[in-house]
Amino acid sequence: MPLSKNYQIRHARIINEGEIFEGGVLITDGIIQKIYRKEENYQDTIPDNTEVIDATGKHLIPGVIDDQVHFREPGLTHKADLSTESRAAVAGGITSFMEMPNTNPQTLTQELLEKKYDLASVKSLANYSFYMGASNDNLDEILKTNPQSVCGVKVFMGASTGNMLVDDPDTLAGIFEKSPLLVAVHAENEPTIRRNLANFKLEYGDDIPVIFHPEIRSEDACYESSSYAVSLAKKYDTRLHVLHLSTARELGLFDNQVALRNKKITSEVCIHHLWFSTEDYDEHGNLIKWNPAVKTAHDREALLEALKMDIIDIVATDHAPHTKDEKNQVYTKAPSGGPMVQHALPVMLEFYNKGKMPLWMVVDKMCHAPAECFKIEKRGYIREGYYADLVLIDLRSPWIVDEINILYKCGWSPLAGQTFSSKIVKTFVNGHLVYDDGKFDDSTKGLRLKFERVKTK
Repeated sequence: MPLSKNYQIRHARIINEGEIFEGGVLITDGIIQKIYRKEENYQDTIPDNTEVIDATGKHLIPGVIDDQVHFREPGLTHKADLSTESRAAVAGGITSFMEMPNTNPQTLTQELLEKKYDLASVKSLANYSFYMGASNDNLDEILKTNPQSVCGVKVFMGASTGNMLVDDPDTLAGIFEKSPLLVAVHAENEPTIRRNLANFKLEYGDDIPVIFHPEIRSEDACYESSSYAVSLAKKYDTRLHVLHLSTARELGLFDNQVALRNKKITSEVCIHHLWFSTEDYDEHGNLIKWNPAVKTAHDREALLEALKMDIIDIVATDHAPHTKDEKNQVYTKAPSGGPMVQHALPVMLEFYNKGKMPLWMVVDKMCHAPAECFKIEKRGYIREGYYADLVLIDLRSPWIVDEINILYKCGWSPLAGQTFSSKIVKTFVNGHLVYDDGKFDDSTKGLRLKFERVKTK
């Protein structure tokens, strides 16, 4: 992976592995060649064609790894595509992503899975992996998946598109018993949701006020499904990852007494469940309609505390853009999901600026933990010999989210009008300076993620 330019970053405040120190890094051929401490001589071991970057006053962190995005390609590219959304991601400090299978066609075969990797290799500015999708009838295809080159298998235990709802008990048992790699689940109980929806439709028809979304996709629906997933994982010793927790009640299902690298059952929380609550539906309406639903302020605060206590392991986005016209439809027709990759890191840094979370924990939950959880090869840390996925941030550079600087193809954000205190200044992907204070260099694309796993089933 030879590059035409090397970089030496000097005088940064480096945040890595629970430590903050003044120093720098030398990047050669896309790899972190050397980490400098304050007292070390920056003039040592600098190869020719090295650009020096003075990062005085800035903080340097590993690239953020987002384990849950929907970039909509193939088949849904009027909403988003691999090029536009990876561009937004790197502008937000996300250097690697893992994308979901509910595209068109759905990623239910090895052939369709590899086609997505082929697309990303020529379009994505960030590093990438794609989940293998599960249905009620594709277990044979799932079992062919290589755990060293694919992030996981995604199981929708709640409503999705087409036939991707996996609700057959025998199929679920087969996946949990035999999957050769991590099983990631969207856990909401579909019968409960259908009953709740039917009751609200009797009163409101299709135009249900969105404030009732968390009562339709309720706490009970979440707990019934997530507890079922955890019970299956314990029965079959499955490597389970429960996506986008949204309720305080679910937190009792997870353990913080085991180091992350040794956990068999892990979980994540998404940015929107940490930022919004039911109090925000009146202002934002369908723009904050997600599945699982944004719930109460009590749930939001419990999720943040659980994250800080290591009950929840990872922060992700569930980036899922739709057009504004689609979102402006009545409740039953308006799709769930919203764009978030450009703004996830600024949100978490805002928690730091408001005294809700230390800086090292932001890095731990967004960079280190995804690398550990998925056993990603040589990413997620600032370490010599690792890929140079790096982000330079300015913690004291306020800016406002508006239509001029929103990079999503859909053109909107539920955070429009929000002032953030911190700004992403530069983003390196595999040593390539892909984003530089508003400017992009798309001459080099990201790489396929690799995983340090042994096939055990």
